Amino acid sequence: MDEKDRYEAGMQVRRAVLGDAHVDRSLKSINEFNAEFQEMITRHAWGDIWTRPGLPRHARSLITIAMLIGMNREGELKLHLRAARNNGVTRDEIKEVLLQSAIYCGIPAANATFHLAQEVYDELGVESLGES
Repeated sequence: MDEKDRYEAGMQVRRAVLGDAHVDRSLKSINEFNAEFQEMITRHAWGDIWTRPGLPRHARSLITIAMLIGMNREGELKLHLRAARNNGVTRDEIKEVLLQSAIYCGIPAANATFHLAQEVYDELGVESLGES
């Protein structure tokens, strides 16, 4: 796959996972300073990694959530909690990831994420991230 194809594949997955509204906001905020970074993450994070056949998107969402908890990256975590809905992740599956994270990342990290996840559920007006 050449660079153009990788970018296009990445943009397609990025839209499917994060949603058009988020991606459109990101594209509107591109400027001379961040343009190369935006192209790089679309091409490599989304085009190289998220398009790989080794894991379904559902599993990638759960792994990403767990890693972001461990890194204490609240902004990205909230984004990926929302995105998990697009990948069919349920509230019960997120709960299991949070319980697992409590053991491996610490109680405070998991506690903060339980609160953050509830904010996302309330914001979306759904009982489960898997619901419409």
